[in-house]
Amino acid sequence: MGPLSAHGARVPFPERTGRPCTRSQDRGFTLIELLVAIVVAGVALAMVAVNGMPGAQRGLRFEAERLAQLLSLAREEAQVRGQPLRLQADEAGYRFVVLRDRQWRPLLDDADLRPRGWDGPTRVLVRRPDERREIEFGRDAIDVPFTLELVRDEARVAILSNGLGLFDVR
Repeated sequence: MGPLSAHGARVPFPERTGRPCTRSQDRGFTLIELLVAIVVAGVALAMVAVNGMPGAQRGLRFEAERLAQLLSLAREEAQVRGQPLRLQADEAGYRFVVLRDRQWRPLLDDADLRPRGWDGPTRVLVRRPDERREIEFGRDAIDVPFTLELVRDEARVAILSNGLGLFDVR
């Protein structure tokens, strides 16, 4: 039996379907709900696109971080070998050379310090307090501090050396 109507007659209960009988749910999504969903999807897509595409700055920073690690390795290698090592770099790439028989010769017997190319044309600028343009590591534990700047298109990244073996990428 159902509830009483205004006239006192019994009204049957409505059929139960498992969901409330409201008109707003039967109409679908509101315009605001659709707009919020589109905005959220757009923001997520933009984040994926920005993070997925390597920018000039990101690629150059990656190369600078790798070079900073190789400079640290070259510094240690010069001390272990007891022979000076030098970085030679141009717009196409870089390599490490060792001083043997009074001549700078390519370092070919070390897989880590092998010659490498840049991902794109890159200018290399070296600033040292003694005005020299070479980055050279010797047997000494203390080197001349320097700043090595890599420039490609609009991107710039610097590797700072304190002369004590710390290389910082900025």
